[in-house]
Amino acid sequence: MTTTAEIHVATATGQVSAAGALLAILSAHRTLPTPAAELVETRLSGGDLAWGVRLSLHNGLDHFEQWRAALCLPAADVDHRHSRSSTLAWLIVTGTVHAVPVELVGYYDPATGEEELS
Repeated sequence: MTTTAEIHVATATGQVSAAGALLAILSAHRTLPTPAAELVETRLSGGDLAWGVRLSLHNGLDHFEQWRAALCLPAADVDHRHSRSSTLAWLIVTGTVHAVPVELVGYYDPATGEEELS
């Protein structure tokens, strides 16, 4: 049986790994547009939770594409989503970078005429 203390240690270890991955990602790509970066709990395909990284870009899909290519996240895995309650839309792709889950999100307003990336 897992104790409460063991759960907190495991969670903290995962968070430290995600923080290290975030530092490595940002250090390796200093010349790319600055994303909003955060550590997030991510549900893995098997249903388990793991600490990961979310990089969000709000200033154009070209910035999203620069980051997607730099992180070697497959273009075929990019998903388009939109909010039914507003005009906000976004592209999202997930993968593993530096052994942690990474979610890359590019927000845009489709009303401005900015085209989606394919």
